[in-house]
Amino acid sequence: MKVSDVVAAALQRHGISLFFGQSNPISFSISAEEAGMRQIFYRTENAGGVMADGYSRITRKISVLVAQNGPAATLAVAPMSEALTASLPMLVLVQEVPASLRDRNAFQELDHFALFAGVSKWVRRLDDPARADDYVDLAITVANSGRPGPVVLLLPRDVLDMEAKPARFARSRSSGTFPLDRTRPDPESVRAAVDALATARSPLIVAGGGVHLSGAAQELQRLAEIGQIPVVTTNMGKGGIGEDHPLSLGVAANVTGENGPAHFHIPLIAGADVVLFVGSRTNENGTDGWTLTSPEATYIHIDVDSLEVGRNYEAIRLVGDALLALQDVSDGLARADLSQRTAGAASLLTTISEGRRRHKEVMAPIFRSDQTPILPQRMLAELDALLTADDIVVADASYASIWVSSYLTAKRTGQRFLLPRGMAGLGWGMPLGMGAKLASPASRVVAIVGDGGFAHVWSEIETAVRENIPVVVILLNNGLLGYQRHAENLFYGKTSSAIAFAPVDHAAVARAAGALGVRIEDPADLRGALEAALAADTLTVLDVIVDADAYAPSKLWDGNAAKMNLK
Repeated sequence: MKVSDVVAAALQRHGISLFFGQSNPISFSISAEEAGMRQIFYRTENAGGVMADGYSRITRKISVLVAQNGPAATLAVAPMSEALTASLPMLVLVQEVPASLRDRNAFQELDHFALFAGVSKWVRRLDDPARADDYVDLAITVANSGRPGPVVLLLPRDVLDMEAKPARFARSRSSGTFPLDRTRPDPESVRAAVDALATARSPLIVAGGGVHLSGAAQELQRLAEIGQIPVVTTNMGKGGIGEDHPLSLGVAANVTGENGPAHFHIPLIAGADVVLFVGSRTNENGTDGWTLTSPEATYIHIDVDSLEVGRNYEAIRLVGDALLALQDVSDGLARADLSQRTAGAASLLTTISEGRRRHKEVMAPIFRSDQTPILPQRMLAELDALLTADDIVVADASYASIWVSSYLTAKRTGQRFLLPRGMAGLGWGMPLGMGAKLASPASRVVAIVGDGGFAHVWSEIETAVRENIPVVVILLNNGLLGYQRHAENLFYGKTSSAIAFAPVDHAAVARAAGALGVRIEDPADLRGALEAALAADTLTVLDVIVDADAYAPSKLWDGNAAKMNLK
């Protein structure tokens, strides 16, 4: 048995059945396929890494990305940076030059330790043929424990082909899922948090993406219901509570502009006297530049990473797994005197309901608009009417993410909306959806992308067709970089020359690669095209021609439409 065989067998022991690769390291790929693992053959490492990301978000299992040394390895850096920031485990197996050629300017030799230092938790090289099992286990343990993240195991070509030496201590444990080791917060801190929530005049929960990664959505809803506490989410936390739940305020984050889902809830959010963050990095976008909540509030923060607790808001520190921490707080709150909470419950629910009513009233004519080019909001309203609670929606970065977080509805607690808000790289929408579909083949998966981002990953249409990954790609084609144009016009009164594109028939591009492609210019054609795409058994690209002047509900844009849409 070769070292490559041991590596493949170790991955299978951890429940890993597929990997994202392009053949290299060759010995590993052959061994893995002979052992029954499926290789998802990507066209670029950047997209392959994003597919791995999407797969991990849905399965809550570590994903595996493999790449050749040198330039191929460099293309894994971008998706690894997203995984690191968004707390997603990823095992990156990178081919290394043979040990005998090291530091001799061998073909595509690169210092991979330096390359991956800023985008991984751990980088090691396998040099001892007796330690393959050990190093795979170490890598997966590091990736799945604490705050999850990407790790790198470097595999020299010559070592992979060596005969494996049996280890003295056999390994049989499977550790491929995360969180690997769930921990509870300090009981004294839990009691302090319970006291603060029970006696609060107007508490608020802000749920981040960590709620989904911990599988804690149902417990989040339980806490909200016990304490009659409204819940607002970040973009990545969307779906942490069903948005039709009476206590849901929807997504706030950076979408609280006048047409945003939480716009009419701003007084409730800003007036909170106790704020509980759950699974959130309290980053700029997730807090609208740290302006959503009051400096006078008392803060409580649940997070598995002690560094994140108190980073931006000094807080009662509940360091631990989100699921277990929420259970502890819920249990404590259920035993507490909740007279303060119950007394104001009816008034709270009325306030939330009224905010929703006002939002629907404002958006109704926009959602029904028959204008051409099509308003993105009209397309999203048509899609929202067709989606079910079991569907998965993903988005590219920039406006695509904001459209999804603002105008699609989480129809149950725990529904998944995958928004790449860790680093927010353009081009990640379609491959993120491909990874999600591989993770949950029975689910319908819809990817919302812009034409700026989609051009980064055209080549992966062929991958989706060849690998039979039927995702619905809805391309909002406005012929330019919309967010960039709006920001440059607002801040500089003009734009650079790097804004508008030459016309592209994206539907024809899709058809050329063997997928289905449909161009939509009339809003009356949206419903039928969406229904057909959702029922299709291959990747479908809907090239929707949308209004270039349309903008998502960022508070920054309010009152500035004329400046933003200067020609």
